[in-house]
Amino acid sequence: MKNLIIASTSTLHGGGYLEYILPELKIHFASCKTVLFIPFARPSGISHKDYTLKVKEAFAKININIQGLNEFEDMKKAVREAEGIFTGGGNTFLLVSQLYKFEVMNVLAETLQKGTPYLGTSAGSNITGLSMQTTNDMPIVYPPSFQTLGLLPFNLNPHYLDPDHQSKHMGETRETRIKEYHAFNTVPVLGLREGSWLDVKGGTIILKGSLNARIFRQNQSPQEVPSGIDLSTLGGIL
Repeated sequence: MKNLIIASTSTLHGGGYLEYILPELKIHFASCKTVLFIPFARPSGISHKDYTLKVKEAFAKININIQGLNEFEDMKKAVREAEGIFTGGGNTFLLVSQLYKFEVMNVLAETLQKGTPYLGTSAGSNITGLSMQTTNDMPIVYPPSFQTLGLLPFNLNPHYLDPDHQSKHMGETRETRIKEYHAFNTVPVLGLREGSWLDVKGGTIILKGSLNARIFRQNQSPQEVPSGIDLSTLGGIL
């Protein structure tokens, strides 16, 4: 039974790393003494070592040890045997490229389908959808496939921002980019705002946090959905 927390972000404005969601993580990883951290997304180009250290410091507050996946010679075995798994944010193209390079994408999907507790933030959330095609990131490397873990029946757009009608910025809004995606793809997209997360238990997908999320479907107007809703049918008739 899938057991996932899929968060838009790791850090809220004015707060520490993972601080806002640590109470949830303490419950989520209650059975874990050690959580396997996947540092491949490397935000701002941070090294695997420094990224893992940052996560160690956060998880120490809930008495959980962290070990980086890059520290293992046999990464597939490390994923299969992990008590819990966390994939951090950064660049989704880089993350997906590395997961394929080390041949752990499919192993990770199989492991999480069996119920190993998982936390994803930002890029680590992007990969839980059917594909990474609705990421906000620059294509700094070329992954062999856009297909990701397929743990959700839809795609995600973490860090979703509503259009600011007072702004003088003339670039595309997130809504515009998702419309461009839907010109060629039928998969629904969930815009997940900062401070929101999905709590996935088996076949249920509950929106958590204090904010609404925004659902985009091909050839339909976007729909606001409230916290607490079950999104499990979003890939179908919802």
